[in-house]
Amino acid sequence: MDALETLRTRRSVRTFLDKPVPKDLLETVIDCGRLAASAINIQPWEFVVVTDNPMRQRIADTTDHGKHIAQAAACVAVFCKDGKYYLEDGSAATQNILLAARALGLGSCWIAADKKAYADTLRTMLGVPFGYKAVSLIAIGYTEEDPHPAKRPLKELLHWEHF
Repeated sequence: MDALETLRTRRSVRTFLDKPVPKDLLETVIDCGRLAASAINIQPWEFVVVTDNPMRQRIADTTDHGKHIAQAAACVAVFCKDGKYYLEDGSAATQNILLAARALGLGSCWIAADKKAYADTLRTMLGVPFGYKAVSLIAIGYTEEDPHPAKRPLKELLHWEHF
């Protein structure tokens, strides 16, 4: 799938097939995450890929809006070393992961972690050292779902020269 088609068709998916995602595809997705833009090229991210069923269930139970993580083949936890732009950098990496998953025929969904009550619990649960912030969780897997929620038309949100 080309880049523009990937961008135009990526949607959040919350239902997954009971089918593992090969390790090489998960590595490709994470490789795309590590190539994201970051402020002054600090690259503060670390990625924890969880494929273990009981651990995915624990993560799902910890979240408020990520129960579907338990049914996904994998969960990617994005952490960034605490710093001025950790959230922007981690969000850029998260978006790259979402787009890479789509380009490879996988479904995915971004679950917030930053500033959530469970952020520190996730850090501890996954063995991430102190000084890192949980930015996001990403459920990834194969899906039969192909959602097409309405998106605002360009003419409603594009402004030239002034708002």
